[in-house]
Amino acid sequence: MEPFKLLIALLFGFAAFAQSPEFTIKGKVVDAKTKQPLPYVTIILLSSSQKVKETASDENGNYILKSAAGNYQLKVEFLSFKTFISESFTMNQDLAQNISLNEGVHQLEEVNVVSEKSAVELKLDKKVFNVGKDILSRGGSANDILNNVPSVNVDVAGVVSLRGNNSVTVLINGKPSILAANNGLSQISAANIEKVEVITNPSAAYEAQGGGGIINIILKKNSLKGFNGSLQAGIGNPENYNVNANVSYKTEKINLFSNIGYRELNVYGYEKQFQRNNDNGVTTILNQYNDNKRNYSTVSLYFGGDYYINDKNTLTGSYYRSKNTNRENTKYNYNYSDANNAADSIISRSQKYVEPQIYNVLELNYAKTFDKKDKKWTSSLQYVFWNDNENQYIDQQRTFPDQSPVSNLYTNDIESSNDIFIKSDFVNPISENSKIEMGIRSDLRAIRSDYYTILDDMLQEQFTNKLKYDENLYSAYFQFGSKIKRFNYLLGLRSELSDIKISDRKNTFNNSKNYINLFPTVHLVYNLTSKTDLQLSYSKRINRPRFWQLNPFSGLSDLRNLTVGNPDLNPMFTDSFEFTVLAKPGKFSINPSVYYKHTTNFFEYIVERTDENYFINTPVNLGTENRYGAEVSTTYNPTKWLRLSLDFNYYHFKQNGEYKGVSYNAEDQTWLSSFRSVVKFPKIISGDFSFRYRGKNQGVQTLTEPQYSANLGLSKDFLQEKMSVTLNVNNLFDSQIRKSETRTSSYYLESEFKSQGRYVNVTVIYRFNRNKTEADRLPSSM
Repeated sequence: MEPFKLLIALLFGFAAFAQSPEFTIKGKVVDAKTKQPLPYVTIILLSSSQKVKETASDENGNYILKSAAGNYQLKVEFLSFKTFISESFTMNQDLAQNISLNEGVHQLEEVNVVSEKSAVELKLDKKVFNVGKDILSRGGSANDILNNVPSVNVDVAGVVSLRGNNSVTVLINGKPSILAANNGLSQISAANIEKVEVITNPSAAYEAQGGGGIINIILKKNSLKGFNGSLQAGIGNPENYNVNANVSYKTEKINLFSNIGYRELNVYGYEKQFQRNNDNGVTTILNQYNDNKRNYSTVSLYFGGDYYINDKNTLTGSYYRSKNTNRENTKYNYNYSDANNAADSIISRSQKYVEPQIYNVLELNYAKTFDKKDKKWTSSLQYVFWNDNENQYIDQQRTFPDQSPVSNLYTNDIESSNDIFIKSDFVNPISENSKIEMGIRSDLRAIRSDYYTILDDMLQEQFTNKLKYDENLYSAYFQFGSKIKRFNYLLGLRSELSDIKISDRKNTFNNSKNYINLFPTVHLVYNLTSKTDLQLSYSKRINRPRFWQLNPFSGLSDLRNLTVGNPDLNPMFTDSFEFTVLAKPGKFSINPSVYYKHTTNFFEYIVERTDENYFINTPVNLGTENRYGAEVSTTYNPTKWLRLSLDFNYYHFKQNGEYKGVSYNAEDQTWLSSFRSVVKFPKIISGDFSFRYRGKNQGVQTLTEPQYSANLGLSKDFLQEKMSVTLNVNNLFDSQIRKSETRTSSYYLESEFKSQGRYVNVTVIYRFNRNKTEADRLPSSM
């Protein structure tokens, strides 16, 4: 703890020498075509890719911003106009600049609204949430970021869902990542994230994987000239330490960026289970209680650079590395009784789990622009290699009615992967309002899992094997987009060839799946008025089983409740339709949507009971699922110091399927909602409060009870906003608990799971920048 106290003290001490007077930048925002003033335009002052100040133009289009001397950019956003981002400039005197905005005349340009989920850019095929100065996620992880994004939810087990659908693909910098699985996003610091893209109905330019849509997490990269950076340190209760440093340097020819961070977190949770079994008129009862303590520590490093070969060619290289160590101690207590609750036996079980993991990403990107406006060619090569070593040390003993000898179980699973991703895209405008896009992509993945189990010094052959998984995907796409007056459209077709093989050393299974599929996409936009857009879209999607859903080996933490994969699982296909409206009348914005998804061959986890009255969860292919829903996102800015937002999502689903002669049909409806309020008193304090609610959900076997949670954040700026101190209270009411029930004719299973309780963080951030070119000023072309 002492190093973190020292670092925080150093941050305050260093900043004490950095006080400087405030300067002002002001002007008017006008329509570039009509020269008419634009009211309620959002103007954001950026430093080191982070939002420093934000204001809105008044009824006459005038704006004013004040800040300390430094190196900045301006970002200007308004509905149906192109987002404008200035070149970097030095503010060491008062500046007066008018800004002209151009209409979004090209079919792929964005329409913008603003909310404290940060600036929201609504593009033709996605929503972009710029993280900015998000109070509630400071000192947190990617999970905290995602839980502040509308439509997205991360449950207590780290499972990400979009509109209540967990068949979602999570990408990092546009590429697949192992960190998107098994709660790995909790290892990514929120300080490293620049923005999150939510793509509910992707165009053909995106991979077709993910029936529920795509979530793309973009890591930070420098865009300001000169030397820039920020330092962040935090401490929390329960034990939660984090420190992060961003440093960058940019000239006319190079742009160097780097980030290094450390995070350690302790999490305390529990699980309760009640099980009643009925066999031939005989009833047995099991009461189970698990007490859990987990420790996560992560050291991450990200650095790279852009080399501007000339004004039309840029080469970018980067390297990301994280070393994660997960430690877990769990105590299990099993109390068996008869129908009259008379004790039959008591079993005690304890587990020590250690998993070190090293994750590496090497990436090389090339971008070429042309004399023709918006014509561009980009290519990228990414090599990902990772390995982890999962170790379980388990002791078990019967303590009633008599005391048995202690049984020792040890399991080891060494997993590794070598992945190569190759991608090339070309965009070519063929007229003022039309353009074509095309591209190719290869995803090559090889995963190996070598595991063995020893029970009381004896090798357990049934839990000892080696798994080989090879997944090779080859894809190509073509898109054509155009604009006819107020009507924009984008038509695309994607083809993907899948070559997947999974086998084991013992030859108990050797599955090979090869298939080629076509994925059409349609996106239509009509500019009803200057403040209202209508969107209609369609896409065909695929959801291939993930490695862990195919892997038949499961950790043996709790033999009575195992989750195992199914190596014969087939992909499911989804036809997705969506209609969206975006309107921003003055200080109020509303974004309602209705959607429908038809899925074939969908897979669901089925709970089966063994002869020993144990339970096994296995994913299996069932039949069809029809899901339709409505979603609305609203924001209201009654004053400059108050922002309110409300998001609501309702959906109804119907599932039909059969497995092993048993019909698994389910039909239900549920809803999700979130409310957020942000209060900003300049030079005093800022506050942020959010509340989320998820209604009950009935699946093919299991009913999940409603869940709710609330977060509170307070932030104060010092030293002309170069320093910020933030206090966060997450899970304010200690309510993140998942309760579920599973009922069949022969057994009843009731479960209560709590992953973590209330936790408090205090975070200090200091920002600095220095530009060697003092003549660098805000461009007059603004």
